[in-house]
Amino acid sequence: MIWHLGKYYPPAPGGIETHVRTLAQAQAALGEEVGVVCVRHDGGATNREEWDGPVRVVRLGRWTQIAKLDVCPQVVSTLRRLTAAARILHLQTPNPLMVLALRMVQPRCPWVITHQSDVLVQKLRARLLEPFDAWVYDRALRVLATSPPYVNGSPKLRRARAAGQLGILPNGIDLEPLIHPSAADLDHAHALRQRWADRGPIWLGCGRFIYYKGFLNAVRALAQTPGTLILVGDGPDRPAIEAEARRLGVRDRLVLPGAMDYRAITPYYLACDAFWFPSIARTEAFGIAQVEALAAGKPVINTAIPDSGVAWVSPHEQTGLTVPPHDPAALAAAARRLLEEPGLAQRLGQAARQRALSEFDHRVMARRALEFYHPSAPSQAPTGPAPQPPLPTPRHDPPDATPPGNASAS
Repeated sequence: MIWHLGKYYPPAPGGIETHVRTLAQAQAALGEEVGVVCVRHDGGATNREEWDGPVRVVRLGRWTQIAKLDVCPQVVSTLRRLTAAARILHLQTPNPLMVLALRMVQPRCPWVITHQSDVLVQKLRARLLEPFDAWVYDRALRVLATSPPYVNGSPKLRRARAAGQLGILPNGIDLEPLIHPSAADLDHAHALRQRWADRGPIWLGCGRFIYYKGFLNAVRALAQTPGTLILVGDGPDRPAIEAEARRLGVRDRLVLPGAMDYRAITPYYLACDAFWFPSIARTEAFGIAQVEALAAGKPVINTAIPDSGVAWVSPHEQTGLTVPPHDPAALAAAARRLLEEPGLAQRLGQAARQRALSEFDHRVMARRALEFYHPSAPSQAPTGPAPQPPLPTPRHDPPDATPPGNASAS
């Protein structure tokens, strides 16, 4: 039995939650017996067990939260019971509750860790939990990074590399809706293109409207670029984004349809000319939205964030164009280059789809994870193309200089 240890699980929203479900379902489809242990996101105080198709889901009752740490009195007894017959545990971190529980249970079965991100806020709590983290990480069969570049900036991943524990397991998604879209999604995409056909190209971005996503810089780039920018999402930065668009005189070319389920975004990927991913901080560890754009065959314009996986997911001049963070002029120039250089967008888009299929398909991810579960499996070499030459030193943009939060898988 494979048990995945997550924070929450769908229908709870979130990139890690969706990732755990995708991985568990893909492994079950390969014939594995798979379960997930997570916390109830609905506020229930008692445990609840259910089935999500072939995946067994055990949701832990939560009594309260203290400093954003879930208090689940039954977590230790539940883990002790479930791990008694487990073949392997797969922990997604950061996840302080499960780290504490593993330290107390000390299961006899092996475990692997996918290190989704470093903790960049709540550092006092992180220091208090460090002895528990160290115990769990040091005894893991494998510690998996989601991209090779992220390792260099992460003390935990560097330590795992030195210990011979490190592997690379890129996050994957179900590409089918984007590779072979439904008739309804194709019709919707056609309608979107028709709606803004007289305004030139359609640029797309999506994600939570929060400082590290860099959407203020996307609006500033729009002022130097023809076409319409659609930003799918919502969050605390929405008023600032709208105000900046009005100040620059581009509010009529900025479309904000609001937050939507990830499946509803498919027609927007199909309709756009290119995908903008202007994140500005290492808080952005991977950028799964880029994978969706790659699968749709769209060039990605992303940013060269030091020690982040963002520019690795879509490499410069191969599946898109990479620009310095905090640089709206460079973002605009890259967008104009896609319009002006003959054949460039088509070449990058074709390579984008191929990279999505080879590196980020959920079945590829599931098979790679299963290989890491074997004690004799060697550490996996980094996948994907070689690192690109350094780009110009990024400028700093004071209006976006908000303290960072935890890194995101979205």
